[in-house]
Amino acid sequence: MIERRTIEANGLAVAYGVAGEGPPLVLLHGASSSGGDGFRAQVPRFARAFRCYLPDARGHGGTRWDVGAGFSYAVLVDDLAALLDALGLERAHLLGVSMGAQTALGLAIRSPDRVASLVLVGLSVASEPRRSVVRRLLDVERIERDDPRFAAELARRHDPVQGPGAWRSLLRALAAAIDREAPPGPAEIRRAAVPALVAVGDRDPIAPVDQAWALARQLPDARLLVLPAAGHEVHAQRAGLFNAACEWFWRAIGAIEGGSVPPPAATWDT
Repeated sequence: MIERRTIEANGLAVAYGVAGEGPPLVLLHGASSSGGDGFRAQVPRFARAFRCYLPDARGHGGTRWDVGAGFSYAVLVDDLAALLDALGLERAHLLGVSMGAQTALGLAIRSPDRVASLVLVGLSVASEPRRSVVRRLLDVERIERDDPRFAAELARRHDPVQGPGAWRSLLRALAAAIDREAPPGPAEIRRAAVPALVAVGDRDPIAPVDQAWALARQLPDARLLVLPAAGHEVHAQRAGLFNAACEWFWRAIGAIEGGSVPPPAATWDT
């Protein structure tokens, strides 16, 4: 059962969910998603071992913010650091998907002492094909024309708090941010000296396997997990394997109890 709460952090009234008991695990959703919608397949299992926190990023879900002010990943990292402060968490495990993964990596680069471990899902630190694919996926006119069900889902997720039609402005702001911002370079990535798991689907159009492999090689202490028959949202599409792999990783680094167990049946590079 996820309990919904609100807390003040970095000038925002951050909406978040909380479930479970144990060491803190902050789950950071992808662009256009929300904390409540992004991890339906993870929380029931992970809350057995962790105190799970599921914040809505600014301009998403229940965290009200005017996207007309512009969007940047640096600000999302500021938000995450402020959220940890507001929650009284000196250090936490982080699991992020896409935009959330970039935010988690950003905090690990800036303040590795605050990050106990990283799980990075669907993250590429190369500009292409990420920019081109995301520009198409976030195209408001295409969504309204070709995918009205997704348009209705976005309106349900964001408009009650952000305002009527706010999801359109959000998607345009996200696309502009991705076009504008350069990903971190190798020297920056090497500063994220924390245990990490880089997870990717073998059919991810945004973060191809070779780019995920390159990211894992640049991180000082990373493992690469490639899950079969999965695209960008591998945590939802292959939830059983993904959840088992995360638990194997957390046990291997001593984050949760259970001792040494073999990894699940998937493609690994340790």
